[in-house]
Amino acid sequence: MDFLSDQAPEMLPGNRQAPPLKGAIEAPHGTTIVAAAFPGGVVLAGDRRATMGNMIAQRDIEKVFPADEYSAVGIAGTAGLAVEMVKLFQLELEHFEKVEGAQLSFEGKANRLSTMIRSNLAMAMQGLAVVPVFAGYDVDRERGRIFSYDVTGGRSEEHGYASTGSGSIFARGSMKKLYRDDLTERETLTLVVQALYDAADDDSATGGPDVGRRIYPIVTVITDEGFRRLTDAQSAEITREILDRRLEQPDGPRAALL
Repeated sequence: MDFLSDQAPEMLPGNRQAPPLKGAIEAPHGTTIVAAAFPGGVVLAGDRRATMGNMIAQRDIEKVFPADEYSAVGIAGTAGLAVEMVKLFQLELEHFEKVEGAQLSFEGKANRLSTMIRSNLAMAMQGLAVVPVFAGYDVDRERGRIFSYDVTGGRSEEHGYASTGSGSIFARGSMKKLYRDDLTERETLTLVVQALYDAADDDSATGGPDVGRRIYPIVTVITDEGFRRLTDAQSAEITREILDRRLEQPDGPRAALL
């Protein structure tokens, strides 16, 4: 990123000028991303829908990407800019590891992503914002960590769970009532898929599981063994279990009053 800033600053996503237009720029947008920590790691997941205005632009978009061996990024916002930013972020982490012979600290990764988001502020002011969630396993602290961001690059560490995107309010409400510190990995996987289901139930921009087309949420797990993405069959298994229970309880599981 520093090299491009010196040699070809116009190639950086944040330095590109959008053409003068009246009204919002219509471009595909990714929506809901959720993350939840459990003893031993963290789960990061996203739905598969991209929207453009009131239209569905894509039904099977991928919004969760590995950043390196122990971290991942889930993107919400302008899809094209977000994917480009993630690829540049991946390259920076790989370059640092090759030059220094060691991985950048987890805090350093979170700070670097913050800088990249801030560099996109001019585009964000034109409606082309990128708001990711960064999650992974901190090998120094030996636990999963989650960071959320705003459009200015401001970051904050979330404790337990986090969400971003148009359905984030509904997903966060779902996780708020179901999350516990002692969840197993399997229970955390079910939690994030439940949250995405609840988000899709109330937010038209969030895509629910599409059984007919066999399109299910992208679900990833990051532990001390590294990044792992669930196969389509594994994601489908969790989703179908939830769908079967929703036939009995359409609004999902109930949390205790006290």
